Amino acid sequence: MASVTLRNICKSFDEAQVTRDVNLDIQDGEFVVFVGPSGCGKSTLLRMIAGLEDITSGDLYIGNNRVNDLPPKEREVGMVFQSYALYPHMDVAENMAFGLKLAKTQKSEIERRVNDAATLLQLDKLLERRPKDLSGGQRQRVAIGRTIVREPEVFLFDEPLSNLDASLRVQMRIEISKLHKRLGATMIYVTHDQVEAMTMADKIVALDSGAIAQIGKPMELYHYPATRFVAGFIGSPKMNFIDCSVVAANSQSVTVEFPGNHHLELPVNGGSLSVGEQVTLGVRPEHLTENAEADMYLKGEVHVVERLGYQTLVHLEVEHVEGVLTMRTDGGNPVQEGTPVTLGLNANKCHLFRQDGTACPRLYQEPCVDF
Repeated sequence: MASVTLRNICKSFDEAQVTRDVNLDIQDGEFVVFVGPSGCGKSTLLRMIAGLEDITSGDLYIGNNRVNDLPPKEREVGMVFQSYALYPHMDVAENMAFGLKLAKTQKSEIERRVNDAATLLQLDKLLERRPKDLSGGQRQRVAIGRTIVREPEVFLFDEPLSNLDASLRVQMRIEISKLHKRLGATMIYVTHDQVEAMTMADKIVALDSGAIAQIGKPMELYHYPATRFVAGFIGSPKMNFIDCSVVAANSQSVTVEFPGNHHLELPVNGGSLSVGEQVTLGVRPEHLTENAEADMYLKGEVHVVERLGYQTLVHLEVEHVEGVLTMRTDGGNPVQEGTPVTLGLNANKCHLFRQDGTACPRLYQEPCVDF
C-alpha cells in the first residue's frame, strides 16, 4: 500500500476554478473521506488522484513517486464508481476477472485473485450468477471485488452507495469498513452524506467551494468545527445558529447580546472582535436543555415534534430569534405542539463564528476520544 500527498493542487475548467491550493497528507493504510455538498470539488479531486482529470497546477505523489503525468493504469490505484458498470452477459467471476484478462495475467493467478476476493466479500457462492440475479448490495460488492483483484496500492471510492436504498447503505457502510480493516489498505472515499463520513473515516476532509475547510478526526470536526460551514454540514440535525452582537471581548471571553436583550459570556478567544460587531452563535440540538440549570434562557413555543423512537426532535419558534431552532431530547418526552418551552444554553457548549465564517477558538477543548 502507499501514502498519497497533494501539494498546492489546483484545477480549472477554462475560467472556472474547481479546486484551490489543496494540501493534504494521506498516510499509508488510512481511510480518508472527502465530504461536502454538490459542486464543492470532491469528485474532481478524486479523479485527479486517479488520473482521470489533468491537474492544472500543483504536485501529486503516490508513495514517493510524482504521478502528475502518469496515465491511470500506471498509478497503482483502483476506483469504485457510483455506477456498478457490470457486464450483464458475464457472471460474477467473469466480471471480476475481466480487467486481469485484458492485462494478460496468467489464468492460475486470475483464479487465485478472484477466489480470494470472492471469499473476502462473501461472493464465493455467487460466482456463476449474472448481475440480473443479484441484489443491489451484491452488485456493489462485485464492483468492489473487481477493484480488489487488481491489488492496487490505493482504493478510490466515488459515492459508491448513492444508488442503494437506506437499509443497504447501512449494510454496505459496515462491509466497506470491515474490508478496510482486513486489507489495511489506503482508501479515499467521496460522499456528500455526512453520516457516511462520520461513521467510516479515520480522517475527514471537509471541502467548501473547492478549498479545504477543515481536516480532522470525525469527532474533532463535530465538537470543534473550524468554520460555520463545517458546523452546519457535520451533524444531523445540523447545528442551530443565532445572530447576535458583541458587547465585550478580550482574549479570555466574549460577551454577546441576543435579540430581546439577553446576554451570554462565552469562553472563547475574542481578541480580534470589536464591540458592536455582528457574530453568530452556534449550538448543537442536544445542547439545548429544557427547564434545566443553564447560563442563559430563551422562551419559545413548540412548532413541530418529530418522534423517532429513540429520540425526539423538537422544532421551536423562539422569541426575537429568526427561523426555527431544533432541540434533541429523549424519545419518551411527552412534549406537544403549541406548548411553551424555556430553553437553556450553557456557554461551554456554544460556538461563536465571525462574519467571515471562521470560529473563535474555544479556550478549553476536551481531547476527543480516538476510537
